Amino acid sequence: MARMKRPISFAIETKVSNSLACAGRITTPHGTIETPAFTAVATKATVKGLLPMQYKAFGTQVIIANTYHLYLSPGERIVADAGGLHTFMGWDGPLMTDSGGFQVFSLGVGFGKRLSKFLPPEVTPEPGLSLYDEDVATQHGKLAIIDEEGVTFTSHIDGTLHRFTPERSIEIQHALGADIIFAFDECTAPNADHAYQKEAMDRTHRWAKRSLAAHRQDIGANARQGIFGIVQGGRFSDLRIESARELADMDFDGYGIGGSFSKHDILGILDKVNRELPEEKPRHLLGIGEPEDIFIGVEAGVDTFDCVLPTRNGRTGTVYTRDGKLHVDGAERAREFIPIDAECGCFVCATYTRAYIHHLFKTKETTALILASAHNLYFLTNLVKEIRESIVKGNFSEYRNSFMGRYKIKV
Repeated sequence: MARMKRPISFAIETKVSNSLACAGRITTPHGTIETPAFTAVATKATVKGLLPMQYKAFGTQVIIANTYHLYLSPGERIVADAGGLHTFMGWDGPLMTDSGGFQVFSLGVGFGKRLSKFLPPEVTPEPGLSLYDEDVATQHGKLAIIDEEGVTFTSHIDGTLHRFTPERSIEIQHALGADIIFAFDECTAPNADHAYQKEAMDRTHRWAKRSLAAHRQDIGANARQGIFGIVQGGRFSDLRIESARELADMDFDGYGIGGSFSKHDILGILDKVNRELPEEKPRHLLGIGEPEDIFIGVEAGVDTFDCVLPTRNGRTGTVYTRDGKLHVDGAERAREFIPIDAECGCFVCATYTRAYIHHLFKTKETTALILASAHNLYFLTNLVKEIRESIVKGNFSEYRNSFMGRYKIKV
């Protein structure tokens, strides 16, 4: 019997010598993604502060939405009855949904603790905490109880109790109808010790098998949607390698690299992970996407990235330039009658000055958040586009050195 054609395929066009960096194409039912690519985050089926018709104008190729939030509101059945997430949100390009794992684990016993994906050297929180992010404290429930079958959690909306299992996560993602869905995984704190990371990783592998089985057994969904497994193991190289090897044997359509990292060892971990994963399948780095991280990720073999920082930073007055990030709401911007970045091609930089946007922030005009977010999304999307062009042209190293030699990481 002939094997059913998968809805997701990946082809490498150009490789960088002495590196895992490459330019490729991910083919999906809703179009092709030219990689490397930056994935816009549409948590609740919208990119915060932007209109859907603007996404493509910014060069956006692919969007990722959030299973946890869409499950709670409006509910996957409403989305399905609307014709699926593409129709519901007015986006006809490639679309991903995460598994909901990060959201249901992000608080747990870690509620109220300041933890994030990247662990600052001075932070030494209690071991065993679930991953917590300050910005999502008002979006998530205060309870996450893990057992072998799944996780029980409370809604951030009304405190009601809910239950996710690998099978339920896949069922919800089938109803949402994205091109690429993710296996249900356990996301841990970046400081969790080796023993707990091992325990959580092994559980993630068991859940990955269950997620994959639930997907493959639905013939219709299997023909329309691809499924990615998620590599876990925290900052421990041995666990990350073990996780990558285990998942590589499960025949997913692609792979997400999840969990948490310490900045100083992200490159080593990504490089080791991607050498274990099948080269012919795409790799997605979940939740990480500052300019310096993108260069590290591309060089280590990452094909797509998603990150909330373009719009999150924009809402707080931080914008990207080729000289680094700056606070456009700072007092020194009040008389800067120049664009955010004179070399940027976005409509914000073509039309407005730092002084004007500073004024909008100081007077608490919503337009300030919109303009800063729009610029940031364009900046990072275009940066990854330029990285891809440098790979195709054969001058990736020169482009990286030129950009990072000028870009100041600290704001």
